[in-house]
This record gives sequence, structure tokens and C-alpha cells, in this order.
Amino acid sequence: MEAHRVESVVESKGRVLLENLPFEEGKTVEIIILEANEKGVVSKPNPIKGSLLKYDNPFEPACPPEDWEALR
Repeated sequence: MEAHRVESVVESKGRVLLENLPFEEGKTVEIIILEANEKGVVSKPNPIKGSLLKYDNPFEPACPPEDWEALR
């Protein structure tokens, strides 16, 4: 599913008019309404991507097996 961003102003009685949408007539769409951020929308698709510098021991357990209550 591809998202399309459209800005509009709420009219009287809470009405919002959306025009020139990139969909065929008769197509069912899902509409999600969010209040616009005054600073503008800043999208960062994956905020933690690239933040990991290295794995020390990726295949070792996080804690020793004797500390696991489930094994007692």
C-alpha cells in the first residue's frame, strides 16, 4: 500500500474536501486524519538505521543460563 500526502483545511461543520486524488473513480481508499505539525512534517523512515556501530558477541546469551528463573 502506498501512502499519498494531501493537505486540506477543515471547513464549517468539520468538513474536509479532498480533490485531485491519484486514484481511479470507484476505488476504495482508507483515510487517516492527522493534525498538521506547524513546523511541517519531517519524515525519517527508520530513525535507528545506521545507529549500531558493532555487535560484540551477537550469538552469546544476554545473561548467564544460571540467572534464568525459568530453568530453575
